[in-house]
Amino acid sequence: MGRLEGKVALITGGAGGQGSEEGRLFIAEGAAGVVLADVADATGITTAAATPRTSYVHLDVTSEEEWDAAVEATIERFGRLDILVNNAGVDLERALVDMTLDEWNRVVAVNQTGVFLGMRAAARAMIRLGNGGSIINISSVAGLEGLKLHSAYGATKWALRGLTKTAAQEWGKFAVRVNTVHPGIIDTPFIAELKSATDPETRAKFERGIPLKRYGTAADVAGIVAFLASDEAGYCTGQEYLVDGGIHR
Repeated sequence: MGRLEGKVALITGGAGGQGSEEGRLFIAEGAAGVVLADVADATGITTAAATPRTSYVHLDVTSEEEWDAAVEATIERFGRLDILVNNAGVDLERALVDMTLDEWNRVVAVNQTGVFLGMRAAARAMIRLGNGGSIINISSVAGLEGLKLHSAYGATKWALRGLTKTAAQEWGKFAVRVNTVHPGIIDTPFIAELKSATDPETRAKFERGIPLKRYGTAADVAGIVAFLASDEAGYCTGQEYLVDGGIHR
């Protein structure tokens, strides 16, 4: 019997990377159903089809209407909603003085407003259904310290900490827990175009600076997310969990 037996999860950014790995682990841990949400429809449909008890929905996280539809589709398909993982996000490598307002607004819309909309939609459903739940917001080590050339990304990841802690205070009485996970450098398509992934010398330099001497994997992150989604973390809310190989110290 898995630790997520009978639970139903909605995971954004679920077509690949960390999101798809979380979905597979949730099913392996006994989840009754997983809905993967993304804008990469072809990949998302294929990913969902390869895993039992898994569905896919199109979701632009910046859309209030699409969030409401995704939550209701999850409940209609599986009868409940116990877990939301806000995994979708975008990054922008740009010097602060060179960043345009449109670029800034795009990152904020996905990484911050999108999470707010998802938290609100999921919590409304969880409160209505009366079963409690767990909301896990994927932040970053960039939400704990400054990261040069990633000011918009860092600002949104810092913002998730405050949003999470406030929601944990408001929703505790409904048994809805809210926590953040802060990955370090995780070897997924999200970093595929960064020099730290494409240049072997740069990657080796970065790895030397990590106490565990390697980049993280999607499975490393999925493990802590599954813990927070489970009843094993039933007394954990409003907290921050690092998965970074020891970078932040």
